Parts: sequence; structure tokens; C-alpha cells
Amino acid sequence: MKEVNPKETTRAYAFEMWIDAPMPMLTFFKTIDVTRLARISKRPGLKFNMLMCWCIGRAARHIKEFYMLPVGKKLIEYDNIAVCAVVANREGEISSCDIPFSNDLKQFNEDYLRLTRQVAESCQNHDLTDCMVIGTSALVQYEIDGAVGMYSGVFNNPFLIWGKYKRHLWKLKLTVSFQFHHTQMDGAHASCFLENLQKEINCLVV
Repeated sequence: MKEVNPKETTRAYAFEMWIDAPMPMLTFFKTIDVTRLARISKRPGLKFNMLMCWCIGRAARHIKEFYMLPVGKKLIEYDNIAVCAVVANREGEISSCDIPFSNDLKQFNEDYLRLTRQVAESCQNHDLTDCMVIGTSALVQYEIDGAVGMYSGVFNNPFLIWGKYKRHLWKLKLTVSFQFHHTQMDGAHASCFLENLQKEINCLVV
């Protein structure tokens, strides 16, 4: 990763307009069809949340804006992305676990299972500071329609949150909220990412 001059990037105008904004985050909502994902997750060793995280990485990997992030007052360019999962640890609290994205599902699944198990047992966060991390939070026991206003002024990372999927006739639907920093990307990039997410789920082959 490296610091870049915002004026020499396609985010020059956005950086100038949004880096000092009191609330620079936008949240988009999308209801996606996860019927295929739920079906595949019934196979041994393939968790629904892992498959969602992998599809999120796949959906983001070719969108160049996902490799830049405002950190403080700087714009940082990354070579790799990762997906963060929230893990329930053995003390009954939660910890965060960054999983490096791999285009190889088998490798990603191995890393996901190993790292989430490690975090659950150690109660220590696993952070990948050299990756642009996409945050996620899965509240799968609850029916929610999304979340907004998740901005601490410290972490500017894109973030997705979802709850329990719902049955609509013969399909399973999941409402996802996607929060992103306007300096990092525009609405068109975010919309493209969410469209890609649905496509990746539809095309998932194991």
C-alpha cells in the first residue's frame, strides 16, 4: 500500500468535496436473491456467511475504487482487498476477523474457517492493515431492513450489514445495506458493486 496524491487520481474532486465533510458516508440498500447461495451452503464445510463474503470480494475485485481509501486526511492505495467478518468469541463478545480475498474459493474457505476459529478462541481481532478491508456484519437471527449512520470518524471502510433472509414464494431474499465513504467512490460505483454481487451469487459454482 502507498499514499497517493488525490489530485493525480480520479477521486480528486470527491476528495476535495468530502474529506472534511461531517458525515461523508452514503448508504445504499438492495434486496438480493440468495436462493442459490442458501442451497449451496447446505453442503458440508460451506457456510452461508463465508459464501457471502467471497461473493462480496468477487464483486469488488475489478472496481478500482475499492483499492483506494481515505485514511485520516490521506488517500491510500492498496494492492489487495480483504473481507472482514464479525465473530462471536468464546467470552460471549464479538471480535473482528479480516480474511484476505482469494479468487480461489477453496483457499478463501480454508482461510475463513481457520481465521474465524482462531479469533473465536483467542478473543483477539485479526487485522490486515496492508489490505483495503470491506467490513461485514451478519445478524442472521434477526429480521432487519438495514442500518445507516455507522460512522465513527475513525474507520472509513466500506461496510455491508444484513439480517435473516426471507422467503418470497419459492425464492429467498436478503436485504443488504452498503455504506461507503463518498471520497472513495460515487453512487455509480456502489451500484455497480451491488449489481456485481447479485451476478456473482447467481453464477456461483462449487
